Amino acid sequence: MIYITQLIYIIKGQESIFNQFEDVAIPLISKYNGRLLFRVRPDENSFIEHHIDKPYEIHLVEFDTEQDFKNFAHDEERKKFLHLKEQSIKASVMVQGVKL
Repeated sequence: MIYITQLIYIIKGQESIFNQFEDVAIPLISKYNGRLLFRVRPDENSFIEHHIDKPYEIHLVEFDTEQDFKNFAHDEERKKFLHLKEQSIKASVMVQGVKL
């Protein structure tokens, strides 16, 4: 089992474009033995302390194997909508880990 945590930073004003991409990408996760464990959109009061920019959303996803994650990333249907991701996301930080 692998875990992917992603901090997502949106270009101001592109939130609806980002949501269009997520409407396609999120349902595909389960096709590749993955599960969206949580999707959080923190508000200003959610942060006790921070030393980096505050993300628009935080995702935690698990996949059975690293290959499942790679297959998801290369999904042909998802690739058709990557222009929405590129148009709406300023930056993202992805952290891969395992459960200890």
